[in-house]
Amino acid sequence: MPRRGDPAATGGVTEGESPTTAGALALANLGAQIDGRQRIALAGGLDVGGRAELIELVALRGHILGRVADYEWAHARAEQLTHDHPADGVALIARARARATFHRFTDALGDLDEARRLRADPAVVDAERAAIFAAVGRYDQAHTFVRDAVKRRADFASVAALASLCAESGDVATAEHLFDESRDRYRGVSPIPLAQLHFQRAKMWLAQGDLPRGRRWLAAAHRRLPAYAPAQGHLAEVEAALGEPDSAIARLHPLTISSDDPDYPAQLARILSEVGRTHESREWHARAAARYDELVTQHPAAFADHAAEFLLDTGTDPRRALLLARQNLEVRQTPRAHELLTRATRAVDSARAAGRRQA
Repeated sequence: MPRRGDPAATGGVTEGESPTTAGALALANLGAQIDGRQRIALAGGLDVGGRAELIELVALRGHILGRVADYEWAHARAEQLTHDHPADGVALIARARARATFHRFTDALGDLDEARRLRADPAVVDAERAAIFAAVGRYDQAHTFVRDAVKRRADFASVAALASLCAESGDVATAEHLFDESRDRYRGVSPIPLAQLHFQRAKMWLAQGDLPRGRRWLAAAHRRLPAYAPAQGHLAEVEAALGEPDSAIARLHPLTISSDDPDYPAQLARILSEVGRTHESREWHARAAARYDELVTQHPAAFADHAAEFLLDTGTDPRRALLLARQNLEVRQTPRAHELLTRATRAVDSARAAGRRQA
C-alpha cells in the first residue's frame, strides 16, 4: 500500500499538499515576469533590487529548463550590477549566487563577506553561505547556519534546506521526516518549489540505490512541473536502468532541443549505444563531446565533474578524466567528488595495464 508522503498515494499530489498552479502556466508566468522586467530594465527603470530580482528569475528559468545560456546571462548581469553598485549588499549577494552557480565558491564567499560588512540581511547572507558550504562538502558548517535559520523561522524554505542538507550528508531518516515537514509547511501557489523539493528527495533515494522510490519522487516533480529538465533527465536515466530504454529515449530527445546542457545528448548517446543504435549514438556522442569541451573551457570549475563522468562512461580519454576529477576535487571535497577521482584513477590504471599486456 502507498505510504503517507508517497506520491503514488494521491496521483502526484502528495498527502498534505495543496493544489498549485499548473506547471505550464507557472512557467509561462515566469517568462512573462522576465520579459516585463527586461522591458523596464531597457528603459532604465529598475533599481538595484529590481535588477537583482531579474537576475534571479533568469537563473531560475535556466535551472528549470536546463539552459546554461540563462545562467551565463545571469552571471554577466550580476557582475555588471556589482560593477555599477560596488557598495550595495543586494548586488553583492546577486553576484555571489551567480558565481556559486559556476562553482566560483571562493569568490562567492568573498562577496558574501563584503555584503555582510555592508549590513546586508544576515539571514540571506547566511543562507547563501550555507548553500556554498554544502556544495563544497563542509557539511558541519552548513548545518550550523541552516539549523539556526530553522530556529529563527521554521518555514518551507528553511526546513527544505535542512532536509536537502541531511539528504546530501547521508542522514536519510532525518531527511525523510524533514521533507514531509517542509512539504506540509508550503503555502504558495506555484508548483516550482514543490517540484524542486520532490527532486531533491528523489536524488537522495537514487544515491541510496533505491531506483523505484527515486523514480516515484521524480515522477511527482515531473507532474508538478512537466518542463522541469533535471527531473526529466533523471527519469530517463532511471527508466534506462530499469529496462525501459524506449521511454528513456523518448524523454531525452525533447531535452536535447530545449536545453543546451550536454548531459542530455550524452545520456541519449549512451542509451542508444546500449540498444545497438550505434550510428545515432555516435552522432549524439560527438555533439555532447563538443559541448563539454566548450563548457570546460568557459567554466572549468562548473563542468569538470560532468565532463569527467562523460569521458569515463564512454572510455574515450581516462587520463583527461583524471585531470578533470582532480580539478573538481580541488573545488568540492564531497563524497561524490572523491568517488569520481577514485573511478578515474582506476580507469587510468586499467588502461595502463591493458597497454602493458598488448606490448
